[in-house]
Amino acid sequence: MQLDTLRELNAERVARRPVIVVTNTENGEQRLVKARDFATDPLRESLSKQLRMGKSSMIEADGKKLFLSVYAPIARMVIVGAVHISQALAPLARSLGYDVTVVDPRTAFASPERFPDVPLIAEWPDVALPPLNIDHYTAFVALTHDPKIDDPALLHAFARDCFYIGALGSRKTHAKRGERLKAQGATDGDIARIHAPIGLSIGAVSPSEIAVSIMAEITASLRMGSEKEALVPPI
Repeated sequence: MQLDTLRELNAERVARRPVIVVTNTENGEQRLVKARDFATDPLRESLSKQLRMGKSSMIEADGKKLFLSVYAPIARMVIVGAVHISQALAPLARSLGYDVTVVDPRTAFASPERFPDVPLIAEWPDVALPPLNIDHYTAFVALTHDPKIDDPALLHAFARDCFYIGALGSRKTHAKRGERLKAQGATDGDIARIHAPIGLSIGAVSPSEIAVSIMAEITASLRMGSEKEALVPPI
């Protein structure tokens, strides 16, 4: 890889923007495709597919064998609410490679004993969330059932364009939540982005089962979502 290409690659990775290096296996020629150029690139369908899967792969295009080297940021998960579901969800997400952080101002819940080896921030969302630099590669989960905590957290998630936003609560609870959020400046489009009731409908009952349903829904958004949810950040 040429030094200029390597420098560009490293700069994109530091900025947590996906990038793909296309290598012609016959002559070794390489070109770097940045996130902002995916939609207009001749290989856009293959680029989108491989980015969605997060895997490098060999493809054939116009009679040429090309190797697509995918460099995607590590996905993050921010869980607001150190509740029983979170105790099951955090280790499950970590086992799938997510960088997990739990936020809850209630120190009785956000304790190292309940969340071993998981970063905890026992602060209110307005203090805890900005330093995390939440971005499009973040799955955001609100589980406290407390509007004083969940609502400002969700507003922050809207602003940071998280690829997945989910919130605990029934349809009735979510309808009330939507009205509160709109009164604070959220749009109908913002509200529509919330997965609520959270998780896939699999008949989950226990906290562990609900955690599985949430993780499954996040995985579906990551691997099978719309083009925007395919982790191609807007430029």
